[in-house]
Amino acid sequence: MKKRWISLFLVLVLILTLGVGCGPKEDPAKGKSVALITDIGGINDESFNQSAWNGMEQLKEEGINISFVESHKEADYAVNLANKTEEGNDLIWGIGFLMEEAMVAASKEHKDQMFAVVDVGFNEGDHPNLIGAMFHSEESSFLVGYIAGQMTKTDHVGFILGMEGDVMFRFQYGYLAGVAYAAKELGKEIRVDYVTIDTFGDTAKGKATATKMYSDGADIVYHAAGQAGSGAITAAKEMGKWAIGVDLDQNELAPDNVLTSALKNVDQAVYQLSKKVIDGEDVGGKTFFFGLKEGGVGIAPSSSKHVPQDILDKTKEIEKEIIDGKIDVPITDAEFEAFKANLG
Repeated sequence: MKKRWISLFLVLVLILTLGVGCGPKEDPAKGKSVALITDIGGINDESFNQSAWNGMEQLKEEGINISFVESHKEADYAVNLANKTEEGNDLIWGIGFLMEEAMVAASKEHKDQMFAVVDVGFNEGDHPNLIGAMFHSEESSFLVGYIAGQMTKTDHVGFILGMEGDVMFRFQYGYLAGVAYAAKELGKEIRVDYVTIDTFGDTAKGKATATKMYSDGADIVYHAAGQAGSGAITAAKEMGKWAIGVDLDQNELAPDNVLTSALKNVDQAVYQLSKKVIDGEDVGGKTFFFGLKEGGVGIAPSSSKHVPQDILDKTKEIEKEIIDGKIDVPITDAEFEAFKANLG
């Protein structure tokens, strides 16, 4: 009898041990939270802030708590970062290169808090608790520039830049190079007007700038100006011209007048890097680049509405050449001049 009880006891211990060992694993997302701070463009800028929030909503679908706060002026950055740090978030995102100084300062002051910033890169290890997310926006800008060069009827196109800076020049020189590539292929000269409007939020200024370009003879205008760029799209709609959107597929803003859009998939950067942090990966102090190869940039699906299939096919071939390194897209004025010289 005693042996029987001992045997039963051992079986019970074994069952309990197996039950503990084989139980459901704890969800790494449980109780985790990620916060987002916009730059002055706002969460509904129909551009990169909104795209970033789309990535946050993907996190929410997986059980991660999310929140955001808008910045209305540059002085808000430090305050918003301090408030979100006090909440105890696992990761805090800053959206846009305008936030670089505030993000670096916050990372130094709060060394136990993990931060991430869009459109800012760092030397590895410089800021152990800060992650950089950069985009090869020049690659998607080259593609829409090529489309503009192929489709202009007046041999005259335009470009509106929100603000100057290394990150923004990627859009400008990528676009200029794409237009130049198409012009060479077609054997003609294509004029490109380009203006920096020094704002991401003034839609009236974006509209006025585009209106002048259209009045001067441009029939296609590409903007990289955040919310201000929606004014350029309004101008295209009112004047019966083409606009090229940026960051998100902006065709819905003017279905008959947005020719294509250069996508900058900030949502995927926010989602993927947040997941790495939540899953415990060692990503602090590193910068991650997202280009055509990584699916971080591209052209909008709605492009097929207005761009002829033969041009889309050529654009796809060019995309592959960029990925394969056969086309090196310029990001500075010197590189652009060298690019043009090599076209012959």
